[in-house]
Amino acid sequence: MNRPLKGRGADKVTRRSTNSVTLDDVAAHAGVSPQTVSRVIRMPDLVSPSTLETVQRSIAETGYVPNLAASNLASNRSMTVAALVPAVSYSVFADTIHGLDAVLSPKGYHLFIGSTEYDREREEGLIRAFLGRRPDGIVVVGTEHTPAARALLKGSNVPVVETWNWTEDPIDSLVGFSNRDASAALVDFAHERGYRHPAFGGWLTGRDSRAYERRIAFEQRVAELFPGESIRVVDAGTQGISIEAGRALLERTLHEYPETDVLMCASDIFATGALLEAESRGIDVPGQLAICGFGDFELSRHLSTPLTTVTTPNLEIGRRAGEVLLQRMLGESSEPTTLDLSFQLAARDSA
Repeated sequence: MNRPLKGRGADKVTRRSTNSVTLDDVAAHAGVSPQTVSRVIRMPDLVSPSTLETVQRSIAETGYVPNLAASNLASNRSMTVAALVPAVSYSVFADTIHGLDAVLSPKGYHLFIGSTEYDREREEGLIRAFLGRRPDGIVVVGTEHTPAARALLKGSNVPVVETWNWTEDPIDSLVGFSNRDASAALVDFAHERGYRHPAFGGWLTGRDSRAYERRIAFEQRVAELFPGESIRVVDAGTQGISIEAGRALLERTLHEYPETDVLMCASDIFATGALLEAESRGIDVPGQLAICGFGDFELSRHLSTPLTTVTTPNLEIGRRAGEVLLQRMLGESSEPTTLDLSFQLAARDSA
């Protein structure tokens, strides 16, 4: 049973056969014109504080939900942005989403979030689905896509920002850093610390293109700095990206390359598992074996042996991507932007 509405003009409130409250109902309840209610919803900055408060209170009390579909058709703007990340459960990508939302939300934009699960075909499907909902902008983690996905993004007629990597051929705008340079810098660090038998571990037969770039950079830099040294690479196999896979990586490294004195992992998740497995085996880290990660996940700083890793600008990537999108969506800029936010090495107790 519907409760009677209270407020100025409440006696004028009517409902459609669907029992939904209309914009006219809110206007009657607030004692203002429908145009004023529309202005409060679409351009609140142009309304006086007292009127804004009155109309917003009426919207809350009547339970009015604006018909955004109709508004979008009229304005040709959806006030939404699509964000595609490999996994929403990883803190590094959650940070990027938080940074993006912190910039876009105050301007009235809402996020559609899709998880690609490191699968390019799945990413292509999500791009198709999101474009069908007419977002005003798109943010995607990574620069490697299927040809069809790349064509969809290029032909979408909305600003696109690729993130978390670097390429000389971006689709539109690019906000990120070079995974290759970061991985090479980690090899440099190990060399300077006096390690002589490095190994690299990760999900190398999987779909993480950024991990692949880290591996390639590792192999190239080891060949340059450690002439004559074997290239030691260990694959997590079918276990994917997990702490258990990191434990298995350590076991395989000790079995296949027992001389390894520093294990560099494609992700902090692997490195955390390797570190926990080393501790369970009584291996002195870093005395017998040093372990390094990539990404500087929140957990990495709080392990019993804090993890040496590459710190990536997760939150800043989201913020700067949001700023680039806003400039394009609001018509303040028409040109693509490329921002290299670089990275830092966090030298801690594990290496």
